[in-house]
Amino acid sequence: MKAKSERRRPFVGDQLEDCRDASGLFYILPFQKGYLVNWDVQKNVWDYIFSKECCPVNFIETPLIVTEPYFNFPSVQEAMTEIFFEEYECNYLLRINAGDLSCYNYMKKNAGSLCCLLVDSGYSFTHIVPYIKGKKLKQGIRRIDVGGKMLTNHLKDIISYRQLHVMDETHVMNQVKEDACFVSQNFLADMDIAKKRDKENTIARDYVLPDFTTLRRGYVRTLEDTEKSSESEQQQILRLNNERFTVPDILFHPSDIGISQMGIPESIAHSISVCPPETHPHLYSNILLTGGCTLFPGFRDRVEAEVRNRAPDHMNVRVMLPENPVTYSWHGGALLSQDPEFLSLTVSREEYEEEGHNLCFEKFDI
Repeated sequence: MKAKSERRRPFVGDQLEDCRDASGLFYILPFQKGYLVNWDVQKNVWDYIFSKECCPVNFIETPLIVTEPYFNFPSVQEAMTEIFFEEYECNYLLRINAGDLSCYNYMKKNAGSLCCLLVDSGYSFTHIVPYIKGKKLKQGIRRIDVGGKMLTNHLKDIISYRQLHVMDETHVMNQVKEDACFVSQNFLADMDIAKKRDKENTIARDYVLPDFTTLRRGYVRTLEDTEKSSESEQQQILRLNNERFTVPDILFHPSDIGISQMGIPESIAHSISVCPPETHPHLYSNILLTGGCTLFPGFRDRVEAEVRNRAPDHMNVRVMLPENPVTYSWHGGALLSQDPEFLSLTVSREEYEEEGHNLCFEKFDI
């Protein structure tokens, strides 16, 4: 990110704490729509990660696992391999999908499972991927073009139209979404509650916006607390009502905002239907949720209920949400690096210098 008052210096990761002008922050994204397009910005991020301040690393001794999106473009894969072998002088490199690491983590913790259906709802996309005996079935992969970024943008649109112009406040509105939104279990019933007035409306909340001098992050409070509060004249407040649950609902019905694609439960059923029939019971009973969007309260229950409605009656449906779905694949990578077979999955620098990119395309199944 950069700040409007400190344009010279980019802030990477936890450097944000040093920024004095948090209200003027804006994103500089190396990834667009999930794919790496701005190499200079990404290089800044990598330089910081491998620096002495963050996590100093000696690549001669340490193999590197780097994740990339499904069906990543060959040109991006080549450039990435080149940077790690030639600029960072890695000795061993493994390029892999984050979902493969999540699946590995899941299989290690649930030793008897043969299959796993991964629902990875991240920043740009939501992917549904069936894994059978640890291998992804490519014809079963489904992608929904809705992720956290689109939900934040939609919330900005609604708030800007209804109360306050917040189109430039992506960072703050992202926090509003994370703090206040939830997934409705009964959309129409919640809509009826949201139409009511005063105390009968149990959904409406106030969000106190940060002023970045006394308050660095906003917070949610009930309407009663706002009435009691003496500070409310100085504070800037957003009144949130039905947008608390209509925004996350886009994940279940993308057609509501004009995206003609299936929602998550429908995509899960569709993905499983493409897999061999003998795997269906295993896939329905091992649905794994990862990614930031799965943290919305009620997300797991809604997915389970809707998939249960679509699944054949005799199938057992089980949906698992890990303790931290954002870092789940990272822990999978940490586990994989301890595996005795780990080095056989990587490409060494010598192999790369001898055989080049072709070996990487053969070995890394992206």
